[in-house]
Amino acid sequence: MGDIEATVPIQRASTGDPRIPVVPGFARRGTAAGGGATQSPRAAGKALRARVPRDSHASLDLPAGRPDAVQAVEESSRGRVPSLAPIRVGRMAATPFAFLRGSAGLMAHDLVGTPVSGVGAQLCGDAHAANFGLYGDARGSLVIDLNDFDETVFGPWEWDLKRLATSLVLAGREAGADEETCWQGAYDTVGAYRRTMRLLARLPALDAWNAIADEELVSHTDARDLLGTLERVSEKARNNTSARFAAKSTEDSGDGGRRFIDAPPVLRRVPDEEAAAVAAGLGDYLGTISEDRVPLLARYAIHDVAFRVVGTGSVGTRSYVVLLLDHRGEPLVLQVKEARPSVLAPYLPTVGFDVPEVAHEGRRVVLGQKRMQVVSDILLGWATVDGRPFQVRQFRNRKGSVDPAALAADQVDDYGRMTGALLARAHAHSADPRLIAGYCGKNEELDEAVAAFAVTYADRTEADHAELVRAIGSGRIAAELGV
Repeated sequence: MGDIEATVPIQRASTGDPRIPVVPGFARRGTAAGGGATQSPRAAGKALRARVPRDSHASLDLPAGRPDAVQAVEESSRGRVPSLAPIRVGRMAATPFAFLRGSAGLMAHDLVGTPVSGVGAQLCGDAHAANFGLYGDARGSLVIDLNDFDETVFGPWEWDLKRLATSLVLAGREAGADEETCWQGAYDTVGAYRRTMRLLARLPALDAWNAIADEELVSHTDARDLLGTLERVSEKARNNTSARFAAKSTEDSGDGGRRFIDAPPVLRRVPDEEAAAVAAGLGDYLGTISEDRVPLLARYAIHDVAFRVVGTGSVGTRSYVVLLLDHRGEPLVLQVKEARPSVLAPYLPTVGFDVPEVAHEGRRVVLGQKRMQVVSDILLGWATVDGRPFQVRQFRNRKGSVDPAALAADQVDDYGRMTGALLARAHAHSADPRLIAGYCGKNEELDEAVAAFAVTYADRTEADHAELVRAIGSGRIAAELGV
């Protein structure tokens, strides 16, 4: 299913000047307001409610043969660096919120049994509340957006929204909020998504594409209680740079350069052969970034490569940091991170979405990220190292994030509204906002349904987490805690 037309044919009028041909990639004339008998995308979206009622999104029917928590973790560890599996298990075992962050594949398995409208969008694939954050743009300003795209793929927009709402319930519980507050966080997340999509649907296409500037985000989502938290995170993010990381993690190499310092198990230097393979892969990477950035990187020399453990869901993937120095000895650090197939891909055909053949998983991640973000890393690209696909990006590019589970209880709903709005903006880059807005509607029916789903799935996640903790205690699966 490449787009909505595979599900809901939209009749397009052929009016217009006959001298102007229909150009592939552009809409036909007559599809705008006043175009005659054309069915509008908003009407097409509204018509979908008859087949998939909005209140049906409250349901959760777990598919038969569902793996238990330990099986799911073990299956998702296949192909990763075996020695790092206990670190990943330990991080997932920390809390139910952390377990959800590392189990996007298990949730995709479960979402197969839930209703989908048939409208597709480029998905984050892991729209967990912890996967939003601040980062620097090309001119040094901070922007806030989704910032994790390992699982990105084209699929049903509801999957991202349900994952985000569920994570807000778990974040609230971990923050010590009562159940009403946790439900409200999920409810407000969906409401902000719906209202933002309706706003985008009313704007001219170009305005909608660039809408909700970050300085307007707090007022748009009525998230003023978050202002102090966002200001503190922003201040910290401004100092979170390659230079600061290099100052702490490298030393003088004795030949005028610098090299990484071993800090196991998180950071370790690699054998010369492995370092050379990573460096060689960066040659092809230069062909994947914008041509005007190539002269910039030509002013840097590669000095060292180290292996660095990252994330929660990403632990065990091959991930390197590459130290580059310019003529003044100023550092730039690139992250070269293995790109595995999206964990959502095996489940999409079951709900009517075709999964195109992926020539390079790093390219999939990069293009998905660029399709969803308003501003992306100017050095974002992909590479192949020893036959494996990798994505490449700046490391510590003034990145900062809010820990949703550490928020005050009265801030959970504010954070939910903010991230719900950001998710709507991201989806609207690949899906017509008029179509999704038509389906979501004016009232709170969808908000209530998805919030109910989120509470139910949060309960399921807590049970999965408890099962993993018991398995660690019994010795069924190894875990390294606190790393």
